[in-house]
Amino acid sequence: MNPQKRREIFERLRVANPAPRTELRYNSPFELLVAVVLSAQATDRGVNLATPALFRDAGTPRLMHALGVERLSDYIKTIGLYRSKARHLIETCRMLEELHGGEVPRDRESLEALPGVGRKTANVVLNTAFGEPTIAVDTHIFRIANRTGLAPGKDVLQVEKRLLKFIPDEFKVDAHHWLILHGRYICKARKPECPGCVIRDICEYRNKTKVPAEKPKAPRAL
Repeated sequence: MNPQKRREIFERLRVANPAPRTELRYNSPFELLVAVVLSAQATDRGVNLATPALFRDAGTPRLMHALGVERLSDYIKTIGLYRSKARHLIETCRMLEELHGGEVPRDRESLEALPGVGRKTANVVLNTAFGEPTIAVDTHIFRIANRTGLAPGKDVLQVEKRLLKFIPDEFKVDAHHWLILHGRYICKARKPECPGCVIRDICEYRNKTKVPAEKPKAPRAL
């Protein structure tokens, strides 16, 4: 895909959604970090159902650490892998208090040193909480990058590096959310909604979903 097409893709996505945001609900970088850790192998909707009570009662690393693993597990037991996530979060809260003064660090190395925080989670926090031009490549973004020809790659790290190389600077802060939302609601895995897609004419996917043919109307009885 040439640079002109890439720019046009993001110009159209920006027109369609000028201020994209994560669908996870949070009120601080710490709450975002917790929500993203919980969202692994879970849906944003499921996380959003569990976190209001948790954040109301334990919205800081100190308060959440004081819960302990068992009490924290009670808040998040509707979420997949909740026991291991509870253990990771309690240890993360301890490290945030002891090493970072109760604040979420703004650098990748410190974030990835936290239990349960990998490169993708770190990228989400850096981008969404702190406005860094990072892109967390999840299954949606990996699919779109390869399917459309935007930044094809054999693994998530290669796709991430190519996206950061190819996307014009003015779009990099919001690109993460545009691509995730596009993959979640339009460029779906099984059957992409090509007829309603704003970039369908410049996307390089060969097997686009076609508009269903209208059934011929039966003649009126005289």
